[in-house]
Amino acid sequence: KPFLDDDLGDTGLSFYDLTLKTNYKFSDKDRIFLSSYLGRDKFSFGAAAGFNWGNKTGTFRWNHLFSDKLFSNLTLYYSDYDYQISFGEDSFDRFDWDARIINYSAKPEFTWFLNPQNLVKFGGQFIIYEFEPGNAVGVSEGIASDISLSEKYALESALFIENEQELSNRLTLNYGLRWSYFNYTGKGDAYTFGSGELGRRKPIESVEGFDQWESIQTYNNFEPRLSAKFQLNNSSSIKASYNRMAQYIQLVSNTTASTPIDIWTPATNNVKPLVADQVALGYFKNISNNTYEFSSEIYYKTVQNTVDYIDGADLLLNPAIEGDLIEGSNRAYGLELMLQKTKGDFTGWLSYTLARTENKIEGTNAGDWYPTRFDQTHNLSLTSFYKLNDTWSLSANFAYITGTPTTFPTSRYWQQGYLVPHNANDTRNNVRIPAYHRLDIGATRKGKIKPGRKWQGEWVFSIYNLYSRRNAFSIFFRPEEGRLTYTTPVSTESVRLSVIGNFIPSVSYNFKFN
Repeated sequence: KPFLDDDLGDTGLSFYDLTLKTNYKFSDKDRIFLSSYLGRDKFSFGAAAGFNWGNKTGTFRWNHLFSDKLFSNLTLYYSDYDYQISFGEDSFDRFDWDARIINYSAKPEFTWFLNPQNLVKFGGQFIIYEFEPGNAVGVSEGIASDISLSEKYALESALFIENEQELSNRLTLNYGLRWSYFNYTGKGDAYTFGSGELGRRKPIESVEGFDQWESIQTYNNFEPRLSAKFQLNNSSSIKASYNRMAQYIQLVSNTTASTPIDIWTPATNNVKPLVADQVALGYFKNISNNTYEFSSEIYYKTVQNTVDYIDGADLLLNPAIEGDLIEGSNRAYGLELMLQKTKGDFTGWLSYTLARTENKIEGTNAGDWYPTRFDQTHNLSLTSFYKLNDTWSLSANFAYITGTPTTFPTSRYWQQGYLVPHNANDTRNNVRIPAYHRLDIGATRKGKIKPGRKWQGEWVFSIYNLYSRRNAFSIFFRPEEGRLTYTTPVSTESVRLSVIGNFIPSVSYNFKFN
């Protein structure tokens, strides 16, 4: 709060993250690991409006050693991700909306040292999904209306096996196969849509109800993978890989930044799973007796069944949202470079990515390729650490990222006395918001190690966004205040909304038990 501008009124931003990790060794062959996480981010516009999101997770892992050649990891975890928005200053006129994704998972994995040349891994996973796409209550003059959407449920399971095989001192292969199965189930209604006009809302043909855990639609995919590493000499190598991956949850969003109104949808009878094929080729080299590490990699990925929304889509609290989605292809390709210094008092790394991520979907953008909201042409990161002595160390981090693509109007016209913005060519993501860049610095003071003490602590002093960069969270347009007559020229301005526009100092204390 002290670092926000006065003209933002009661706007506030807060967040917290809590983590806990512990483990216990029962015997020479058994160890249990427990971990949990609790975090939330809140952004409010005074008492009248705001949104927040957070996650709660818990993980149990049991590591068991069967023999010198075979051991296992059994992982059980729970995750509850929720996001909320609210409007209104009192209980008589307000709107509250929340959504969440809950999943439960069991994942047994085994590692088998078959012989010095072969390391075999195999196992599986089972996941239960519970989707709450929208719990919404609107109150008008004290009268409440529940406009919530029905929950969605799904089951996912998988089996996998892979082998890391050393064919010679220079050549190592890693190959495997994963089979995944997804079952979209009730309780709930499943919609069937007609073909309709391309790029327009599809008409509803029928609605069928299903009981709890009754199967609505199933999918399964084989996901092969192959990678090879060839050691050129003691300090350099070449790596090549191919992977096929299936993903059964998709994100649908029409915003330039992640917000609680993003829609997550499982694969259904109308939405197919994402299937991606990726190839990569990389060169890796250690320099000056491993003091420096250099890596470079090029990649190309194609994705089937990518979804986007039609123009004028109704994404919020729409039980038939699948009728507003259209399907197409995605491609991503780029170059990744990284130089890292790992030894000495001064360490750190410099990384740079040149990349493109694009969609091609019939029915939007005239059927041509267009950048997705995740497209980042340039992504530069510079991180450094300097050890002054055994007690003090300094750090700095600089990041630069090309601005997020977004869709802006290209023209405007009058309609019955109102000024209407218009995208003349129906282009999608036709401009970018300003580039994101930020510098953070920090200093760490380690506590002295005292004999017999079972814990050690350190103080961390840091400044986030040192030069007070006002990075754009989003950009919107507004005309000058007051309604104008038909013949009066309209002056329109673009407004950049920055969540954090100032530097933020912080002090923290970390401690760990030995």
